[in-house]
Amino acid sequence: MTQTPREVIEQTPMGLRQWIAVVLMIALNALDGFDVLSSAFAAPGIAREWGIERDALGVVLSMELVGMGFGSILLGGAADRFGRRPTILGCLVVMTAGMWLATTSDSPSGLALWRFLTGLGIGGMLAAINAVTAEFSSLKGRSLAMALMVIGYPIGATVGGTIAGLLLKGGDWRLVFEFGAIATAVFIPLILIFVPESPDYYVTRRNPDALDKANASLRKLALPLASLLPPAPAAADKPSVFDILKPGMIGTTMLFTLGYSFHCVTFYYILKWSPKIVADFGYTQAQAASVLVWANIGGAIGGGLFGYAMHRFGLKWPTIAMLLAGSVAVIAFGFGSDTLSGWKTAVFLTGFTTNSAIVGFYSLFAKGFPTHVRATGTGFAIGAGRIGAAGSPILAGVLFTQAGLGLLGVSIVMAMGSVLAALMVLMLRKDL
Repeated sequence: MTQTPREVIEQTPMGLRQWIAVVLMIALNALDGFDVLSSAFAAPGIAREWGIERDALGVVLSMELVGMGFGSILLGGAADRFGRRPTILGCLVVMTAGMWLATTSDSPSGLALWRFLTGLGIGGMLAAINAVTAEFSSLKGRSLAMALMVIGYPIGATVGGTIAGLLLKGGDWRLVFEFGAIATAVFIPLILIFVPESPDYYVTRRNPDALDKANASLRKLALPLASLLPPAPAAADKPSVFDILKPGMIGTTMLFTLGYSFHCVTFYYILKWSPKIVADFGYTQAQAASVLVWANIGGAIGGGLFGYAMHRFGLKWPTIAMLLAGSVAVIAFGFGSDTLSGWKTAVFLTGFTTNSAIVGFYSLFAKGFPTHVRATGTGFAIGAGRIGAAGSPILAGVLFTQAGLGLLGVSIVMAMGSVLAALMVLMLRKDL
């Protein structure tokens, strides 16, 4: 049987080496979950050491999101141009440096700079791991692999939050960033050893030895070898990374970007502010960090169950349902609680619903963008979305401090992001 590299991967049951690569992508997203939320875990200690108010703290908390936005846009395209594997490795180096340098900060502005650098690396890596997970998975296993990759984020935040709670008992918030730097560096040799370049990347590059290189990757994944490349596109139809902004694709790109951005406003409000909000009700740093852990436990459970829902009901309508449910859960969070267990329940529900919607978006990206611009399109949507989401902690801080809104008022405003996101998803084409 003559098969292209893509047909080999799609039609062959997934083996151990493929799953090892996918598990490493899950672990990298888990690392992202911890790295992004490390500043939230450390927020009470940061505010106390430097005596900064909520609006100024919101700026510090948003800087890695700004970096992630630029990183996804600038470095997401690198995965399509230079390869998924070297992009992931380069981003891990940047992330390690940013996390370690954060431990040297002696002012809010210094910390903000190193968090921005860390965000650059995270943003570039996210686009690449999304592409690798989709491209290393069979047709039958892709929905499960994508769902597991996305729930790596709350798993990492859960495990990392538990560790952060233990570290914070010592009182020094810098220990959180030291742990993150070490954990990030560990993944560099693992990627070098266990993750080959994606065969799809070689196919789209169309170099003279493309088939040989694609087969070398298939061999490392213990898959059968391909016998031919797919037909080359006509000169007029030659793929370009700018295809995501051309007629026929730009509408999908804009809806993905706006929808993801709106939802991130809601999503990161809980993830960035819940430890500080709970701490302001008289709880310790460790207790506040434990509340955020429950948001991510909910996210992991919700994301896993949502993967099954996608397999049975498709992508579009389950994503819309979770976006609307997430907005309700965030408003419910705004009513507050008199007990620590009540706070944990509230954030569990927000994590369950809002992270399920994130799973939906990542799966929509993998299906909605063609192979040659999958990392570019994903990076653009995530990047522009994260730049918009960077305003989430700042907006919440301003609403608290300048507008004088209480917890419920702020929560209602921030919940509207997911409602707008649901409208964007509703407008996507019917086959998604």
